[in-house]
Amino acid sequence: MALPAAVWALCVGSLVLPPCSAFFPNFWARILTLAWSSYTHQDITEEAILNVTREILMSRPNRWGRTLPEQEPQEPLTAGDLFGSYYGDQEAVSMKAFWQAVSEVVRANAHMDFRSEMQSNPVYHFDSERIQGARDLLRWRWIQTLDSIRARDYQGAREGLGYLLHSLQDFYSHSNWVEMGHTEVNSDLLNSADQLEPVAAEDVQTCRECWNFSCKNNILEDVNSKKLLTTGYFGTDPKKPPGKCSHGGILDQSRSLSARGGINKDSTSPLFSPHHYLHGDAARLATAATVALLRDLRDTAGVTDFLRLMNVGRNSALVFVIDTTGSMFEEITAARLRALSIIQERQGTLDEPTTYVLVPFHDPAVGPLQETEDPDVFMRFLEDLTALGGGDEPEMCLTALQMALIHSPPQSEIYVFTDASPKDRHLQSAVEGLTVEKRIKVTFLLTEDTSRAGWRRRRRREVLSPDRFSIYRSLSALSGGLTVFTTDRDIQQVSSIVQDSTLPAKVTLFHVQTGPSSVSPHSFHVDSSVKNVTVHIAGSLKAFVLHSPSGQEQSFLEKNGHLAQMETFEGLTRIRLLPPVSPGQWIIRAETQENITLNVIGQSSVDFLYHFAVAVNSTHPGLSRVEGSPVAGVPTFLVLTVTGLSASHKVSFSHVTLLSARGESLLGAQLSSSSSSPGEFVSQLPALPTVPFSVRLTGTDGQGNVLERASGEMVQATHVQLQVLSLPQLAPGTTSTVWFDIYNRGPARTFVLTAADDRGFLKHKGRERLSVAQDGTVRSWVDLDTPGGAQVGSAATLSLSVESEDKRDANFAVLHLSVVNTDPDLEPPSCSPLQVRGSCPALPPEACANASWSASLLLSDRGRSGLGRVQLGRGRGRLVLRGASGAQEEHLQEGQGPLLLGNSSAWAAVQAAYTSSCCSTEAELLLWDRAGNLQRCSVSTPHLQVAGAFLHAAAWPMVFALSCFGVLLH
Repeated sequence: MALPAAVWALCVGSLVLPPCSAFFPNFWARILTLAWSSYTHQDITEEAILNVTREILMSRPNRWGRTLPEQEPQEPLTAGDLFGSYYGDQEAVSMKAFWQAVSEVVRANAHMDFRSEMQSNPVYHFDSERIQGARDLLRWRWIQTLDSIRARDYQGAREGLGYLLHSLQDFYSHSNWVEMGHTEVNSDLLNSADQLEPVAAEDVQTCRECWNFSCKNNILEDVNSKKLLTTGYFGTDPKKPPGKCSHGGILDQSRSLSARGGINKDSTSPLFSPHHYLHGDAARLATAATVALLRDLRDTAGVTDFLRLMNVGRNSALVFVIDTTGSMFEEITAARLRALSIIQERQGTLDEPTTYVLVPFHDPAVGPLQETEDPDVFMRFLEDLTALGGGDEPEMCLTALQMALIHSPPQSEIYVFTDASPKDRHLQSAVEGLTVEKRIKVTFLLTEDTSRAGWRRRRRREVLSPDRFSIYRSLSALSGGLTVFTTDRDIQQVSSIVQDSTLPAKVTLFHVQTGPSSVSPHSFHVDSSVKNVTVHIAGSLKAFVLHSPSGQEQSFLEKNGHLAQMETFEGLTRIRLLPPVSPGQWIIRAETQENITLNVIGQSSVDFLYHFAVAVNSTHPGLSRVEGSPVAGVPTFLVLTVTGLSASHKVSFSHVTLLSARGESLLGAQLSSSSSSPGEFVSQLPALPTVPFSVRLTGTDGQGNVLERASGEMVQATHVQLQVLSLPQLAPGTTSTVWFDIYNRGPARTFVLTAADDRGFLKHKGRERLSVAQDGTVRSWVDLDTPGGAQVGSAATLSLSVESEDKRDANFAVLHLSVVNTDPDLEPPSCSPLQVRGSCPALPPEACANASWSASLLLSDRGRSGLGRVQLGRGRGRLVLRGASGAQEEHLQEGQGPLLLGNSSAWAAVQAAYTSSCCSTEAELLLWDRAGNLQRCSVSTPHLQVAGAFLHAAAWPMVFALSCFGVLLH
């Protein structure tokens, strides 16, 4: 791959940068540092998530009762092959939701290297021998992630998981664990009540001088032989004591202090990693540790919640925002009937929506929001809606839409049924920010029917501005949705776009907004992976002709022709191409009398996600995702992830095009691919267009047909940047501050700052005027008061927007802030061996059942929460649990779900007795406390082996007491 000149400049410029302190964050760092074969945090995280997901699908039947084959996957494992094999290649299954979830974990992981409050803190990265503090942080992140999952805040859980994985992975790159000769992961970091191996004291020298880029054997022999843990210091804070190891590499300012050199294994480049020759070993252990943690998360949260966390099997969402004023009877009925049709048609299939959201509104009430995964419950919500009151405009539409945006999955589509303009226009910026951040398409179905009964309604139509729906037009255009003006008579038929657009694996082939013209030709391409192609045209047409790739035509007047089935209603034309749809270029010639929006959709597993990024060459080289809108005049990278690539879809991609709202090409750019991340591409954009644009990806399918996918939503580059400096955790009963900078890259002017949140935590609401000089910066903040009764694990969504008074520039930031327990129980439970009986001599398989063995353990919890659950994770024997009083007894077998222990003192300490035939010589016990800390206890014959299972001195009095009361099992 050719390296752009700007990248060479960055590579050279990085030679004088401040220190770097982690596996490199993402694949682009390999290019910036010329460390082509290095494993990054992104590589490690994606590989581990794919492998643990594969393990689950090997044991979890799909809807046909088929599980994933157990043969080893091809390398590298891709989501396309994984889900294609699980669901079958004949099914159009979207991987966008899965990759969206993975990208959120990866993004949070990378934030640890890019955010100023995280990147240089040694506790976040296992640096500067802050090992115990880093271990405590790991355990706190673990509890935080579990709390978010329990509260069903999966976005917050993915963020917490990303932070957790970054620190865990850094341990193997920054410590001397590999140099000690360890070939297995350190199980004591998270799931053990035991102490870590001793950390080298502050006055103990750990390294000798090294004058080369490669520092072999610079860790003192006594340190490794005595199993003293150490990690490298970097930078100047904290200052490195003499004789300690440095992080090392050309980015580390401490590398020239005694002892010179360094020990990091972040990359394969000797310029950046003095222990580069051990990078592969560190990456292998970091990957194994990530897999182990994800397995623990699967076992602790449960398989169902783990799959929800990763959006596996999460199909389309059905999201309605409905005006319930008295004039909306027909619209409510249309929404109800359309939802019923979708549910009845798709129930029990892969096409069935997995999330249902409803937000009713009028004035002044909004809500209550109803969210469910049960279609019958959703129908009851709809049936309970009644059209009452009203008769005057406007209504609280944007408040309801904001609520729906917060609770809808990313990449979904929201349908707003109303006949009234918005009363809450001040929320426009917050709604726009949420729409762009979550890439949600918003479609407005507006009914303006002057034939309705009711003199008040007809009279007010005469005095209201015809531009009162301009905000709806703007929002739908920004998001890539539609605004359809229709009537009561046609609303039921027009709502068919809901049925078309909520199919899973929906892709956009073409999206354009046009003005009135005599005849306007528009072309789109259909490739061999696409089926169920539908064209929606919002607006009125005079004439229409459809041309197939073979030159056949069908006119507007032929409703049921040989190419398509056409339906025309007030405000909408719906065209469904008849199967099988011929691959190639299709042309639409439309004669219009007003502005129209033309949208072409289909079903295909091949689609793409994208984001903008800038090259970061401060403490951690890589590409940092742009939060909010991209900044004009700054070299920008477009990062694309193509989903659905598999052995059955032989596709290739060549370039991207930035398109205006009317479909004209504004900028084209070639794609560069990542060799280790299939489906990941980057394109360098020297300057973004000054007008709104959308993104189109172009390539070819396996048969040589042009393959195109369009984003639909519009992006506007801006000259103002809103950079958030802190992401505080919200603790119940406390005040938290969010600091941010406003950068003005244009002339001196005044900006209006608006802040809004969905929980009412903001201390001061309203608009603030800030004067910012040309190329200047102003720092500001907002405070949030978290009530003492706020649920731990829940979250608040804070929307910040800044707009120049001349309306020429605007930007936004959407922050997801979790409510956390600042003093959780971090102490895992313990399992201590008491006795092993019997042994298993070498026996033929047919005789193993004639011999048996048994083991007994003491289960206890030294933390504040107490024992919570026990499960026999592996082992074909029988586990008997008996409480301390001996009055309660429970039996467990392999494959049985976790046993919930009662809150009574009878279960304060538990005697566990495991008995098995010699056909199974190993077993594993999973033990949780009520906070969610996990301990894995392994037992085997003839010798008892427990993970971290030395009988602590503190446990002996309990053992003695249990023995005296005769409750030890034999």
